[in-house]
Formats: sequence, C-alpha cells, structure tokens
Amino acid sequence: MTETRFTQPEVPYDTLAKFGLTQEMLEDLPGEVFQDMLNGRRTPLLPISFIDDEGNEVLSRTRFMLVRKDDKTVDVMFYPQLKATELNYFTPEEKKALLNKQAIIAPMKDGNGNEIPAFHQIDLATNQILSVPTPVIGRNLQVISDELHLTNGELTCLQKGMPISIVDGDDIMYTIGIDLNEKTGVRFTEGNEKKWKEEMFKTFDKYNFGLNGCWVTDETGNLDYVPEDNYTQEMWEEQAKIIERRSRAAMKI
Repeated sequence: MTETRFTQPEVPYDTLAKFGLTQEMLEDLPGEVFQDMLNGRRTPLLPISFIDDEGNEVLSRTRFMLVRKDDKTVDVMFYPQLKATELNYFTPEEKKALLNKQAIIAPMKDGNGNEIPAFHQIDLATNQILSVPTPVIGRNLQVISDELHLTNGELTCLQKGMPISIVDGDDIMYTIGIDLNEKTGVRFTEGNEKKWKEEMFKTFDKYNFGLNGCWVTDETGNLDYVPEDNYTQEMWEEQAKIIERRSRAAMKI
C-alpha cells in the first residue's frame, strides 16, 4: 500500500486555479504524476497563467509541490522555469560538471547564514539549482553502499556526484547516481550512464487522456492541456485506438 503525505481533498485547488490550473486539469494528469503530487514531490513543468498588477495576462511554466504549513493546512510551493541557470557562484570546473547533469559538492548558506557543504544539481525542467546539505544524501548513500556491497572507490564516486554502473547476479546493469529531484536524492536506472542521464528529464506520451481533457506533449517535451471540446480529429482517432487496445487487452485476461 502506498503511503501518501497528502489526501486528494487537501489539495488547494482554489489556489492553483488562480494560476490557471483547474481541478479538472490536475485530475487529468497521468496517474503517476498525480500520485507523486500527493506524495509531496514536484510535478512536471506545467503551463500557468495569471493577471499581473497592470491587468495583463502572463503566461509561464512552473513545477509545484504541496507543502504542509505549521497549522497543518496545505499550500503550494512553485518552482518557476528560468530562462537560464545562474552559475556565477560556481568555479569553472563546477559549472562544467553541473552542465553535464552531474551533482557537485559546494558550500551553501543555512538558515542562520552559515556556510555548510551541500550537493547542488541543475533541475533540467526549470533551470533552477537544487541544493541539499550533504549529510542528508550522504546517509542514504551509505545505506545503499552497505546493501549493494559497493567498494570504497564506488562510494567515493557517488559522494562526488558521479553516477556509477554495477552488474547484479543476473548480469543486469544498473546505474546509480544522485538526483535531487528524487525523494531520497538517489536514483536507480536499469541500463548504462547514458540512459540514467536521459531519464533525468521525464518524458510522456504525446497524448495523455483524462476524464475531461488531454495533456499533450509537444516536440520540446512541454505539457499543455486540451479540453475535450477542443480535441482535433487526430486526438479523437488516437483516443479511439487507445480504447480499442485496452478493450482487447481486457478480453485476454
């Protein structure tokens, strides 16, 4: 049974609707995305719209996650898409590693203004820098190392933000590396390092149909919502094909 941090009735739909994300749109997200949202994880990059102080409509894209406040109510934290990643605080070597989808260790300031070591990584969806204090991820790496019997060299590579590949007893290759978008800060992929890096940016089917509309993935990987009343002929035909495939599959069970 999956343990969730939030329940569906707790989702602050009114707040999200102010940014153009209606309850119908959110409930039509692919199932795993909606469940991730309830688990307190960031959503994919989604389109938002709002009216600024001068009365102009602003169109943008953002990720968001649900957060529980001190009074136990649920609110939303947005992670807007930046035009470019701010890397001025990093050395040339650190910049190179970050742009190569690698996590690095560099100082960050805590809530008291003190510098502490932390892992940093670029969120490929928003171009923001993700930062997590090293002890949080370091402990998880140690547990993984103990379970998989990693060598000191392999653990050191992980601690330096470099993915490693291992082969299990069934000759299946897995790649492990730091991904600060994951709840544990660590992600496993079946395959080599190239596949591991490719999976850092989650992709979806072209058409992701829900009850009220469809989330459509464009050629750049962005998701946009199309209400059922605005379906194109191609979308109606694709939906019919999906329904037919599911019906055939159900008949074989």
